[in-house]
Amino acid sequence: MSLEETANSSDQLNWFKSSYSGGAGGECVEVASCTHGIHVRDSKDTVRTGLVVGPGAWATFVGYAVGETG
Repeated sequence: MSLEETANSSDQLNWFKSSYSGGAGGECVEVASCTHGIHVRDSKDTVRTGLVVGPGAWATFVGYAVGETG
């Protein structure tokens, strides 16, 4: 996992929020995919530095989050 400044590249990325995320401004993250990884950022603070993880790490995280592992 690595940190990367996403504010400069956010205009070129398509960001997505979970369909489970309400519109009330609660805690949520946004994700965007590009050729070098998956960008993850706080939906309430989109100019702050986000994370970039590799596709394998993202797949492992999502599998864990939905209860497919562990």
